[in-house]
Amino acid sequence: MKSDAVKLAIAVIFDLLDFTIGRIPGFELLFDIVSGVVAIGLWGWPGLFAFLEITDPTGQVDAFVPIMTMIALSQMGKNKKKSLVPRA
Repeated sequence: MKSDAVKLAIAVIFDLLDFTIGRIPGFELLFDIVSGVVAIGLWGWPGLFAFLEITDPTGQVDAFVPIMTMIALSQMGKNKKKSLVPRA
């Protein structure tokens, strides 16, 4: 459970950075690529969704969508459901 909280904290930090310094022209593409690599490192295949931020050519819209936080919350919910399933 602690690892999920740490992953969520990392995701929130990256989304806040994306909202602030990730809006610098030219730098936003590099930051989105780094965020995607970090997301894959944290969550595996679901982290590929972080690369959707690259599709915004202006770099302005993706800052308002906390994609890494959404991935973290979805994976935490998925892991919670797995732990609640009774084993036979």
